[in-house]
Amino acid sequence: MLHLSNFGFLTAVTLFQAVHSLNACSGADTVFTGTAGIRYRICPGTDLVGRSTSVIQNVPSTNACAKRCDQSMDCFKAVYDTQTRACHFKGLKNLNWVDNDRFDVIQAEQTNIARCPYTETEYRNGGKIYKICKDTDLRGKSAQVMKGVANLNDCAQRCSTTSTCVQAVFDSALKVCHIKADLMTDTLIWSTDKRFDVIRQDIAAEPAKNGAWSDLIRLPVIPVAAYVVPEYPSSQRLLVFSSWGADSFGGEGGRTQFADYNFNSGTVSARTVSNTHHDMFCPAMSSLQDGRILVQGGADASATSFYDPKTNAFTRGPDMKMARGYQTSVTTSDNRIFTIGGAYSGPRKGKDGEIYDAASDTWKALPGAKVAPMLTVDDEGIWREDNHAWLFAWKNGSVFQAGPSKAMNWYGTTGTGSQVAAGVRDPISASMCGVFVMYEPGKILSAGGSPSYTNSDANARAHITTIDKPNAKPKVERIADMAYPRGFSNAVVLPDGTVIVSGGQRRSMVFTDDGGVMFAELFNPATKSWKTLAPESVPRNYHSVSILLSDGRVFSGGGGLCYVGIIGRSSVNCNKLVDHADGQIFSPPYLFNADGSDAKRPMISALSDTSVKVGGRLTVTMQGPAKGFQYTLIRMGSVTHSVNSDQRRIPLTNVTFGNTRATITLPNDSGVLIPGAYYLFVLNAQGVPSIARTVQIKL
Repeated sequence: MLHLSNFGFLTAVTLFQAVHSLNACSGADTVFTGTAGIRYRICPGTDLVGRSTSVIQNVPSTNACAKRCDQSMDCFKAVYDTQTRACHFKGLKNLNWVDNDRFDVIQAEQTNIARCPYTETEYRNGGKIYKICKDTDLRGKSAQVMKGVANLNDCAQRCSTTSTCVQAVFDSALKVCHIKADLMTDTLIWSTDKRFDVIRQDIAAEPAKNGAWSDLIRLPVIPVAAYVVPEYPSSQRLLVFSSWGADSFGGEGGRTQFADYNFNSGTVSARTVSNTHHDMFCPAMSSLQDGRILVQGGADASATSFYDPKTNAFTRGPDMKMARGYQTSVTTSDNRIFTIGGAYSGPRKGKDGEIYDAASDTWKALPGAKVAPMLTVDDEGIWREDNHAWLFAWKNGSVFQAGPSKAMNWYGTTGTGSQVAAGVRDPISASMCGVFVMYEPGKILSAGGSPSYTNSDANARAHITTIDKPNAKPKVERIADMAYPRGFSNAVVLPDGTVIVSGGQRRSMVFTDDGGVMFAELFNPATKSWKTLAPESVPRNYHSVSILLSDGRVFSGGGGLCYVGIIGRSSVNCNKLVDHADGQIFSPPYLFNADGSDAKRPMISALSDTSVKVGGRLTVTMQGPAKGFQYTLIRMGSVTHSVNSDQRRIPLTNVTFGNTRATITLPNDSGVLIPGAYYLFVLNAQGVPSIARTVQIKL
């Protein structure tokens, strides 16, 4: 392989052997820990082909090369030549990671963090307490830059005497103290970096007011899509997936990289799904009444795959009539699946609707379900204009489209399909990649988005759209704006009917963290107002997800994914700091007492059945009296690209009580209570939810 010094000279021989690009170590890697705690992954028998920024001769071992890299402020990747004993410091671009027995690759773990990974120290001054985390950085805007600062303590002192300073960073190489900008208005991302030290004011958390985020959960893939596995008595697993690559995409890969995350035990495992010959990146997803998840289209744009929670297996489904990517689908009131749009993949044209019939296992084109009335206007054309429709299944097989276009439409799914205009939601702006959720039957919250898919200012506008009879004009109410404009954010309805919106950018821009909104916010339908919550540690923008878990917490993760163009090409050149193979779990304020301790949950002892027909009865046995609680069903979610058309919340109001039992009569309209797997939550008078039990709603 060629290794060029910073002068451009050839410093290693060319090896004529077949190579293939790597995205991960092909053998067993080891860890070298530097003097300050920075970790370096050493992958033997591999090489980083590309320019060397400097070369150190006569280095006795790979570990010695790693030590030299650790001693340099600017070394994050290195290669040790076991034949010449040369240690090559590598650049960060135009590299190709390949198998080669002659070399060992050394790469620093420069990762985003939510907690200090090292032992923190304290600095006190003027009644203020600061935590100091060495060898970490806060990437983002500095409000003030002070040069000629002698040491870390001097920087901490400068921060403590600056009234606006909550966080600061000391650059030990340049002797510079950075007073960081306000996280409320700017994006700051905490990461490991041996050149810097972070100083953070120790401010008491208020989880009962703002909620609380967990530490980062490291995943083997970037979670571009996610769904909860229906399990009994309660779900405990989340499946997430990316593309043919765990951290990269491009082309029709014929396989998909998954991770299986048990949010109860914390265990994570990786899985490659190849038997269905389906790269599921950028699909639509919907769940059937038997709990199966249908993933349709995407990179392999005609393909469909079923996931069966009973067997944990994937099977190939029938191809769609039209190849699609970035479409949206919904499960209809009669347990079929309607889909529309998807010009991103396959033919570059607007794509009318079609429908899957589970009874016959076939797709049928619906030429009357016209896509043209729901298009946005985008400078990049049709492949952006029919994406990510805001779809809601409703009564008598109807489907309501609430956005992201200004116009709204009703779609019929019988015969050859139909389309009926339903007025204008927002005359000001389309809201591509905004959020939308049915928080109670017929009540739709929508917010955010941007006029164009990318390179477009996001908005903070919010609406409540109320639907009743199919094909009738809905009522649209303009409500208070969110605190932040957000494109590429995600929304989750909670058991108490509030909606949490997280992530997103002030200006929609694919594959970046620029302008990322760190603070989540909560919509309260009772007051029609927004409340700002605790901030995430990692921006969640394009290709991020959020989803409700069975314990009433919310998983938020992903963002990024590197486009490498060719299937199998290495992602070693990608900026891993904006490719987020991780997640965090948010505990909403309702899970805490006023003093910050864990709130006591209601406890469900038993259900009369785990499978109930629409309009049927379900008896819930509680640990203690059954009166005084609120009973709620939330349909389990599946999410990708800001779209979670599976989720909806159904408050249960037809309830009779015994001593420890509540007998619930379910809504008798399958357009309201769409068949499928649901969480059953019980909430006490303070709004604290139980652990949800899984209930199958069937026709």
